Amino acid sequence: MTSTKIESSSAAAPAPIGTGSRGTKVLGATALFFLVLAVAYGLFISPADSQLGNTVRIIYMHVPTVMAAYVAFLITALSSAMYLWKRTEFWDLLGSSGAEIGVLFFAVTIVDGALWGKVTWGVFWRWEPRLTTSAVLLIMYIGYLAVRAIPADPKTRATRCAIIGLVAVVNIPIVHKAVDWWRGLHQGKTVLGTIHPDMGGTQLFAMYSALIAGLLVCAWLFVHRFRAGFLAERASELGLDQALEERRLESSPAAPSSRGARDDLGGPQT
Repeated sequence: MTSTKIESSSAAAPAPIGTGSRGTKVLGATALFFLVLAVAYGLFISPADSQLGNTVRIIYMHVPTVMAAYVAFLITALSSAMYLWKRTEFWDLLGSSGAEIGVLFFAVTIVDGALWGKVTWGVFWRWEPRLTTSAVLLIMYIGYLAVRAIPADPKTRATRCAIIGLVAVVNIPIVHKAVDWWRGLHQGKTVLGTIHPDMGGTQLFAMYSALIAGLLVCAWLFVHRFRAGFLAERASELGLDQALEERRLESSPAAPSSRGARDDLGGPQT
């Protein structure tokens, strides 16, 4: 009886004993610094917008979370393509980590977008182009994670997820350009993708501080999730190997019987 395993591209590399390291500590500290800076400028120092009022402060969270989600989803797509080419465990774990982190950040994007919609439109949700395509994108990546949770051969599961990862990423440019392609209620470009941003001064500083903080937090979570997945795979392989060894010993003709074991231990003789 043999077990099917995805070939590791770094079999010779030493296995980590935890998810943290000196690099992740520096990354986490930097992310925390920019996060504090973004909160200070976003909530207290920058003024209210002349048109949106204090609602603009939701955008300081909305833009970083959606950008972090896009980055994570693009990593999943790239990893999916590399897995279909290389068929190694590294790319499979990298893709799944990106999908999990992306779903987390995109779910936050949907929530803070709904809060912005309640203040601006009077309702939490409207089936306008940007929101509709965003909901489809989130459902597709939740489906990716659902497929990963289905018990299956590791190579078969990884192949299925890689295909979904490549199909789902096609929806990102559709979501991003929905405001330009179709008429809707969603606000147009404010900072990113425009030569002359509507923001300036402390508002622009708050936005970019929040954007850097969001990307750094995303990177910090990504590294820890990838390492946790790697350790989980090693633990499952170790448990499987131990179970197979115990089964082999039980079925071996040379294995001592329970009576013989008691005799060897000095048990009572009859």
